[in-house]
Amino acid sequence: MEYRRLGKSGLQVSALSLGSWLTIGKVTDDKTNEALMSHAYDAGINFFDSAEIYANGQAELAMGKVLKKKKWDRTSYLVSSKVFFGVHGEKSKPNQRGLSRKHIMEACDAALIRMNLDYLDLYFCHRPDKNVPMEEIVWAMNHLIQQGKILYWGTSEWSAQEIMHAHAVAKDYRLIGPTMEQPQYNMFERDKLECEFLQIFKTVGLGTTIWSPLLAGVLTGKYNKGIPKNSRMAIQGLEWLRDRSVTQTRIDKVKQLTTIAEKIGITTTQMALAWCLKNENVSTVILGATKLQQLKENLTCMDVLPLLNAEVMQQIEKVLNNKPVLPQF
Repeated sequence: MEYRRLGKSGLQVSALSLGSWLTIGKVTDDKTNEALMSHAYDAGINFFDSAEIYANGQAELAMGKVLKKKKWDRTSYLVSSKVFFGVHGEKSKPNQRGLSRKHIMEACDAALIRMNLDYLDLYFCHRPDKNVPMEEIVWAMNHLIQQGKILYWGTSEWSAQEIMHAHAVAKDYRLIGPTMEQPQYNMFERDKLECEFLQIFKTVGLGTTIWSPLLAGVLTGKYNKGIPKNSRMAIQGLEWLRDRSVTQTRIDKVKQLTTIAEKIGITTTQMALAWCLKNENVSTVILGATKLQQLKENLTCMDVLPLLNAEVMQQIEKVLNNKPVLPQF
């Protein structure tokens, strides 16, 4: 396993990590959860990602159960949670979601209880909140750090402007600004990492814990001939994800990418994950799996990195034809 610095911090995070969105606590049982997390840990993964909204708190409960049972050295792994959406869904009352100081503090305490932890290594503001002053958000996160309940705080799906606003507030009050951002990044979603955040990488620094590197399975090629009945895209309630992710244009491109992968003797999945890892501004790629075999295959992407040379990357770029256009200064 390769380890990378989380932005400009001193924290070392495994290049591959294990997440729980739409998997752990939602469609997997306790036995599978333990198998997935144990194999990930044994393979060198040191970061487990979750959020209060994932399966309405059940993902954190499931992860916490495994962590309690395995009794791994707490200094050997990192755990995250995210605050914004709450755990009550549409039944949320006004202060049970968002980024008010009240919800941030209460949500952190609740996550610690669900995960059987004394502190979180990483804590993300899961979305920006236009209804809360940035000063309140930064102060609340800084307070959690002072209390020892979190070690680093960051953002998820924030814009560059919002991240820099948080840094400006932190500088004004001599507080700790966000260390990391969790954006979507894959072959079809590239703008933030390859364009919008470039200046932040150069100045204040920004770690990235990217999600959906396989675009919910689209980049594995398993949807090339339709939606399998037992796949994630067939789950009731995820129609929004299917409609947004599975388009004919993308499927056509995945078929071409598969041809490139086969020529160099790897799978489309391995190539898509390795492609993400080639970006030096990616701190860690969050993997999602419902079966142990899926996780094992995903982990092999580290081995194929050398195969993605300049020539292969150029072939991939020609198929994608979506490289972000950098602004001219």
